[in-house]
Amino acid sequence: MGQPVREYLLTLCVTAAVTYLLTGPVRKFAIAAGAMPEIRARDVHREPTPRLGGIAMFGGLCAGLLVASHLTNLKSVFETNEPRALLSGAALIWILGVLDDKWGVDALVKLGGQMIAAGVMVLQGLTILWIPIPGVGTVSLTPMQGTLLTVALVVITINAVNFVDGLDGLASGMVCIAAAAFFMYAYRMWFGYGIEAAAPATLFSVVLMGMCLGFLPHNMHPARIFMGDSGSMLIGLVMAAGAVSVTGQVDPDLLNVKAGGLREATHAMVPVYIPLLLPLTVIAVPVADLLLAIVRRTWQGQSPFAADRGHLHHRLLEIGHSHSRAVLIMYFWSALIAFGAVAYSANNASMWIVLGIVLLSAVGLVLLLLPRFTPRAPRWAERMVPPRYRRLARAVVDPAGAAAEAAAASAAEEGQEPVPAGINGATAIGDRSRFVDRHRAGSHH
Repeated sequence: MGQPVREYLLTLCVTAAVTYLLTGPVRKFAIAAGAMPEIRARDVHREPTPRLGGIAMFGGLCAGLLVASHLTNLKSVFETNEPRALLSGAALIWILGVLDDKWGVDALVKLGGQMIAAGVMVLQGLTILWIPIPGVGTVSLTPMQGTLLTVALVVITINAVNFVDGLDGLASGMVCIAAAAFFMYAYRMWFGYGIEAAAPATLFSVVLMGMCLGFLPHNMHPARIFMGDSGSMLIGLVMAAGAVSVTGQVDPDLLNVKAGGLREATHAMVPVYIPLLLPLTVIAVPVADLLLAIVRRTWQGQSPFAADRGHLHHRLLEIGHSHSRAVLIMYFWSALIAFGAVAYSANNASMWIVLGIVLLSAVGLVLLLLPRFTPRAPRWAERMVPPRYRRLARAVVDPAGAAAEAAAASAAEEGQEPVPAGINGATAIGDRSRFVDRHRAGSHH
C-alpha cells in the first residue's frame, strides 16, 4: 500500500509543480497575445485580466501522465487505451478553449466541439459499458446507448464546471475538492477490493488535483490570471473521464464478489449511481447552478447559453458576502456533498453519516445567513492574525467600511442604485482593487 501512495504523491507533486511554474510565463504570453478581453457587465473583477491559464494546466496534465507512465505501480494503467483516450479528448477540448479565449467561439460551435471530444474518447474505448441499478443488477448497454450516455455525461460535466467559473479560485478549488473525494473512492476500489479496472480513474483524479493545486495560487483573489474556457473545459473533461471510467468499466458483479455480497456491493457503489445520471456527488453545486441557470434563462425567454449575473456565486455577493467568503462557502458545500457520499459508501454506520451531514448542513446554512459576520480573534491571539481580525484595529479605523459608505454616497448622487456591500468593503463587483488604490496614491504625487 505504501509504494502506490508514494507514486501517486509524486505524480501529484510533478503535475502541480509543472502547472505552477508554467502559469507565470503563460500569463506573460496571454498579455502579449492580447488575450485580455474587456470587462463585461456580468464580470466581478475590475481590471482586465489575462486568460489562457488552461495552457499551463494542459502542460501539467501531460507532465503528470508522462511521469506516471514510468512508475512501477502506475505504468500498468497505460497498457489500456484510457490514458490515450483522455489525452486525445483533452487536446481537442483544450484547442477549442484556447481559440475561444483569444477570439471567441459561438456557443453552438463549442457544444459541437465538446461532443466531438467526447466522441473521440468513446472511439478509443473510454465509454460506459453497463449500468449498475440497485434492485435490478447490471444492465448491459448497446454501443449506441453507451456512446450517447457517455457523450451526455461528458458534455454536462464540462458545462457545469464552465458555468461555475465566475469567481477567483472558485472552479479550480471546487474541482480539486471533488477530485480528492473521487480519488479516495477510486483508490479504495482498486487497492481495497483489488479491482484493477478502477486504476485509470484513480490516476485521472490525482492528475486533476495536481492541475488545480498548481493553478490555484495564481488564481486566488485577486487573480493574476484566469483559466478561461481552455482551463475550465479541460478540467471538466478530465473529471468526466474519471467518472466514466469508474462507472462504466468497473464490473458490479466483480464488486459483488469482492465486497462479500449484493447488499455490501450496492452500498459500496452508491457514489457511482449518481455520477452516472448526473455527476452530482462530485460537482453537485456546479450542476445545480447549471440547471437553475437553464430554467431561469428559459423562463425569461432567453437562450440557455446567454450570460447573466444570476449564478449562485453572484447571488452570494449580492446578499453581502465578500468575494473570498463566497468562494469559501461554495467550497464548503462541495466538500460536504462529495466527501459525504464517499463516507456513506465506506462506512456501514450510514445513519451516523447522514446525521453528520445534516449537522454540517445546518452549520453551513448559519454561515450562509450571516453574511456580515466577521470573525475576530481573542486579544491574546491578535498578534498572530491579520489586522482585519483585530478588535483594536477595527475599533480605531475601518477603511473598508468608509470606502463602502463613500461608494454608496457617490452612487446615490449619480442616481444609480448602490451596490450592496459585504464584509471588508466587498461589493457585488468585488473587493476594492489594490491597483486602483495604488493609482490613486500615485495621482496625489
